[in-house]
Amino acid sequence: MQIVAATQNLHKLREISQITSQFGMELVPMKELLGDLDIEENGETCRENSLTKSRTVCRLTGKAAIADDSGIAVDFLGGAPGVHSARYAGGHGDDVANRRKILAEMVGVPMKDRTAQFICVISYVHPDGTEIVAEGIVPGLISLEERGTGGFGYDSIFIPDGYDNTFAEMPQEVKNTIGHRALALKKLHEEFEALYGKQEEEQK
Repeated sequence: MQIVAATQNLHKLREISQITSQFGMELVPMKELLGDLDIEENGETCRENSLTKSRTVCRLTGKAAIADDSGIAVDFLGGAPGVHSARYAGGHGDDVANRRKILAEMVGVPMKDRTAQFICVISYVHPDGTEIVAEGIVPGLISLEERGTGGFGYDSIFIPDGYDNTFAEMPQEVKNTIGHRALALKKLHEEFEALYGKQEEEQK
């Protein structure tokens, strides 16, 4: 099945494609159909932003669309940056500045108090009005410094529970199994299969 990926973020597109290919989904980058369209993300939650993107791309292309909105919530910072993760330091998508801001705000905070969670909301919207939303959450800790060169976003300062390495220090295939995006996509696939599998049975 072909689905339009409602993102201009090449890192997200690559990661989502690697995971969804396991489910038999073929992703078409929105850039191929809509050019450099910039969809305003002004929702108060990741769910709102995700649905805004998938609904917009579905409406403009007439094709099924999938969208991701994700963020990191740090307990010491009262849940920030949360939905504002991509622009925490001011400029949208400045990963380096965003990471440095969090680390600067947490100087002197002991590891036991550096708890955080990565959150990802994936939405699927079909032209027939079908909508599926799935969430993936990974708890962990904010590291004392940046570690690792893989991944993107906040990966180099996030250590998932049960591991000693940051996401950026892990092989991509490992992150694609335990990461917040992987968990959300797995749930989406399960709901996708349940919905369309049921429809196929009813049509027999």
